[in-house]
Amino acid sequence: MADQGRGRAAVSSPKNYVLDEQIGFVLRKANQRHIAIFAKHIGELTPPQFAALAKLDEVGETSQNQLGTLVAMDGATIKGVIDRLCSRGLVALGKHEDDRRRLMVSLTDTGREAVTRLKRMAADISAETVAPLTPDETATLMRLLSRIS
Repeated sequence: MADQGRGRAAVSSPKNYVLDEQIGFVLRKANQRHIAIFAKHIGELTPPQFAALAKLDEVGETSQNQLGTLVAMDGATIKGVIDRLCSRGLVALGKHEDDRRRLMVSLTDTGREAVTRLKRMAADISAETVAPLTPDETATLMRLLSRIS
């Protein structure tokens, strides 16, 4: 049921609540599908690990906290991701030249090579994730999800 005046779905009341019609449930199912596709193609990294590498490739060296913000991860999560990437030789940690307390993260040569290869695969993963949609539907989905994220 839609609110015709504003084009928004009506909020379910407890009486007519149907789980399959709830945004959180549908988003979780779509995310599970995407994660399964990701794991099938890139089993060596988790999506958060790939996101950190891809963002580092985009922005270059940055602080650990800033990287967490850029990839929508809290401090504890990004620390764990960075620790795992560091142990695999994909990123390096260093101190900020002016603020020695700030931890800086950068791609290693191995990390740069890996992210170049993985980005090609990630583009295929994105295409497979939205394969049931037309290009116009994909563009609309991305635009709408960006508005609520």
